[in-house]
Amino acid sequence: MTVAGEPRIKTDLHVHTIASGHGYSTVREICSEASTRGLEMIAVADHGPAMPGGPHMYHFTNMVVMPRVLSGVKILRSVECNIIDTDGNLDVPDRALEVLDLVQAGIHPRCGYNGDSALENTRAVLGAIESGKVDILVHPGNPLYPLDYGTVVRSAASNGVLIEINNASFTVVRKGSMDNCRVIAREAKAAGAQLSVGSDAHDALLVGVFDKALELIDDIGIPDERIANRDTASVMEFLGSRGKDISFSEAKYK
Repeated sequence: MTVAGEPRIKTDLHVHTIASGHGYSTVREICSEASTRGLEMIAVADHGPAMPGGPHMYHFTNMVVMPRVLSGVKILRSVECNIIDTDGNLDVPDRALEVLDLVQAGIHPRCGYNGDSALENTRAVLGAIESGKVDILVHPGNPLYPLDYGTVVRSAASNGVLIEINNASFTVVRKGSMDNCRVIAREAKAAGAQLSVGSDAHDALLVGVFDKALELIDDIGIPDERIANRDTASVMEFLGSRGKDISFSEAKYK
């Protein structure tokens, strides 16, 4: 139950910093804003290096120095990988993924992926899901890359991968995503798949903004218990199911 005045979703697992090349806020600015909005946790999920303007691989391997808590907000070290071929390979090597708490992946334009049909797109996404490397499939409703949504959702459910409902897809990017996301949400409800609700914030002022995504979830009738990032406890439960043991007991930074 959400207490009056508290946010319904208390973690944002899809946040970009200036390291993404087209993000406009630092980690400290994001955490400060997240704290003001009552969030408990964020995941810094900058784009993989195949994204134009994206960070060097050192950005991800060096995330071990990133504070675990800023402004009272817990920080997960993450990445938004690019799926780069129809086998579902990622643009971030295993040695970097092993440093991270949470691996997210999706198909993006101008990042090396050349599939040109729903069949090829579905094969690529299934390859990423079934690799065991990916924890969250991001913005699968992108109309540029149609999928066999039922097959993808059922694979995610059986492999313990979260399906993201991406708030930005209903506002400023990936125009035309709504109908696809509605199908995805219906398939997720039927398959018992777990969801992640992400802001996809590229500026601190958008962190924790989930209004459009939650409207869709409510319209389809998916209960909050199926949203894996509703609070810190649910995120930690999900990470534990993925074999990840993360401690936030390190020294806090201001």
